[in-house]
Amino acid sequence: MAEQTPGGRREEIVAVALEMVAERGYRGTSLDAIAREVGLTRQGVLHYFPGKKHLLAEILRRREDLNREHLLAGHAHEDWPAQMARVVDHDHRRPGLARAYSVLMAESVTSGHPAQEYFRDHYAAARERMVAAFTDRWGERLPSGLTPRAAAVALLALLDGMQQQWLLDRDQADHPQIIREVLTVVLGTGPHPEDPEPGPG
Repeated sequence: MAEQTPGGRREEIVAVALEMVAERGYRGTSLDAIAREVGLTRQGVLHYFPGKKHLLAEILRRREDLNREHLLAGHAHEDWPAQMARVVDHDHRRPGLARAYSVLMAESVTSGHPAQEYFRDHYAAARERMVAAFTDRWGERLPSGLTPRAAAVALLALLDGMQQQWLLDRDQADHPQIIREVLTVVLGTGPHPEDPEPGPG
């Protein structure tokens, strides 16, 4: 069996950590358990990640790299409902990462959790980006009548709530279409151009 490169071993540790966090949560995951799974000693894992918090930071960084809000940056002129449908589909293609992220987010509301500050800052930044994008496109009121802040808060809540539902029941394959339809109402952007024109009255 060929010896793994440092990069390959690091990826293996992250993959195992992701799986364990998704199953057990951050506090239920230990460096010793990760080490056993990848065939290293605890010190071997610490060679790649100086502590469990460093592994947590790596998991969150990877999710940030694929972050759904980042997919929207600089595209305020585009079809938001269609964009968000693509974002939901994008998340569904990475269930392990989505589950680990959701578990960490839920855990972060508990006292002293190391990811609490990350999630607080993350949501504040995401709301700020969305409010700026909505304001740039529509001004102080969206076509639906909502303020940019109200729309941003509702959109983030909708995305997270739908992801939780999907993680509990992955047979729900219609979420991209649902979010597309709901956002035409939330944003007030009207029917999608592909929708059939209403017939004569």
